[in-house]
Amino acid sequence: MSRKEALIRYRHIVNKIRKKRSTFKEVADYLERQSEMEDYDFTISKRTFKRDTEDIFTLYSIEIKYDFTEKVYFIEDEGDPAKSDRLLEAFDTLYVLNMTEDLSNYIHFERIKPKGTDNLYGLIHAIKNKLQIRFDYEKYWDETITNRIVEPYCMKEFKNRWYLIAKDVKDSYPKTFALDRMSVMEITNTKFKVLPSFDMNELFRYCYGIITPQDEKPKEVILSFDPEQGKYIKSLPLHETQEILVDNEEELQIKLKVYITHDFEMELLSFAGNVKVLQPTSLVDQIKGALEKANKQYV
Repeated sequence: MSRKEALIRYRHIVNKIRKKRSTFKEVADYLERQSEMEDYDFTISKRTFKRDTEDIFTLYSIEIKYDFTEKVYFIEDEGDPAKSDRLLEAFDTLYVLNMTEDLSNYIHFERIKPKGTDNLYGLIHAIKNKLQIRFDYEKYWDETITNRIVEPYCMKEFKNRWYLIAKDVKDSYPKTFALDRMSVMEITNTKFKVLPSFDMNELFRYCYGIITPQDEKPKEVILSFDPEQGKYIKSLPLHETQEILVDNEEELQIKLKVYITHDFEMELLSFAGNVKVLQPTSLVDQIKGALEKANKQYV
């Protein structure tokens, strides 16, 4: 059996089970139907299926489990749906990349790639093992390079960029560092203890982006989108706290509870005339001021 045929079979197994908890017979029948349609031989024994599930876990970190009560196989998110979704997304992407020899005629890849992802593995290692790291850091607004020694707590992704949340040894609270501004990273042998008060989920609960205000409270924000833009906002919510207040032919009105940060303001401005801020008044004034300033550029 070819490697390509095995990879296609893995994909069919994962797709079948992630759509519906399935018995071995249901999986085998599904593979048989796919064999007829695709001119491959995907038929498997229970022994082969067990080996396939082990390979799927080894290659893609997707664990297929068995429920002895219902006698079905399933993929469990283990309390972290976001992680499971990303694993399955990566699985689908890897399948496409492996199955197509010349991708240039089928897929247009983004030419601008974020820097710093080469440090991801090392950072995760340092976070898991609670090891201090040292690196040079250059801020966006300051060309001066400073050497930092930090205690890495967690990673965060935002708009195709990766960020490290870590406690600088000189300070008492976590800071955010962009990976593409980090260089000459070194993992030390110095162990540390995570601040007892640190809770990653609570830290970002009301954040839009990577800015985490220290002495502010989140505010209730109400936005009105035109119907067309509203469709996109419903399919891809702005924030996990998003709640729909009005949804009709005239508008989509939503409510969020977030910190009013630069990241959030920039996101609202990106919608231009397709959104109207209804509250709070302070945000209304900020957006109006930014739009008036932008309009003067064209007078």
